[in-house]
Amino acid sequence: MPLTNRLLILLGIALGMSSCDLISFKKEEDASEITEKPIARAGEAYLYPSDIKDMVPKGTSVADSSSIIERYVSSWIRKQLLIRESASKIDFNEAEIERKILDYRYALMVFEYEKYYINENLNPEITEEEISTYYHENASNFELKQNIIRGLFLKVPADAPKIDKLRTLVQSNKPEDRTELKSYCFRFANAYTLEDSLWFNFDEVVSNTPFISVPNKVQFLKENKYTEITSEGFLYILKISDYKISDEQSPLEFVKEDIRNIILNKRKIELAKSLEEDIYKRAEKNNEFEIFP
Repeated sequence: MPLTNRLLILLGIALGMSSCDLISFKKEEDASEITEKPIARAGEAYLYPSDIKDMVPKGTSVADSSSIIERYVSSWIRKQLLIRESASKIDFNEAEIERKILDYRYALMVFEYEKYYINENLNPEITEEEISTYYHENASNFELKQNIIRGLFLKVPADAPKIDKLRTLVQSNKPEDRTELKSYCFRFANAYTLEDSLWFNFDEVVSNTPFISVPNKVQFLKENKYTEITSEGFLYILKISDYKISDEQSPLEFVKEDIRNIILNKRKIELAKSLEEDIYKRAEKNNEFEIFP
């Protein structure tokens, strides 16, 4: 019988069986107690239908289910062969391995509980004042690693209509002209950035444009407020209203989200520490542990 067909049959058997641990591999010594037909063998290790129970999510198609099991069986065989090879080459300390397994198991349990506790108790609200305070108290940590700009960038076909009008709109700061500029870009521009109140990485804004080949970007930013380049049938317009170069301090607006994430992570760490301390003090108070001389 082809492997795919056999796996589909075994999948049906596995899904209809009673609850069983996903990786409860049967060993040769309890073969007499096993009534299942194995799916695969690697050396003296056997993989049974009950070992793959609940592996396939409900609602998965037959083809996808078969693919999932085939990949798992192949992976299982490779791992078992590696285990057998390593056991034949190295004299392992079984007690030490078991201790590490237990440590890993307990670490996973603690990790999952800490994650649950943090999700239940974390306050995600961060005020603008908290962000500003952290920014000013840690200013040295926010040096720029790249040049950044605020301004407008457009890429339009060189033969787009009303180019002179477009230039006028770009230069204007009137709200009605900005609305008209957005409408023009929506209809004709291949790419554009019009949020001139935000800071952008200069190299990201001008990537895949002739501006990226500017030899001295710092000098370019200092000397050019408005620049046009026509290349390969496109007109590129860059209007810079403000800039900061690498090694200068980042503007608060540019690092606000980074600071928000830093504060959240600090809160998570503090919650994990307080959880550990609270559990310890409660156990100490209730005489739930002792250290023998």
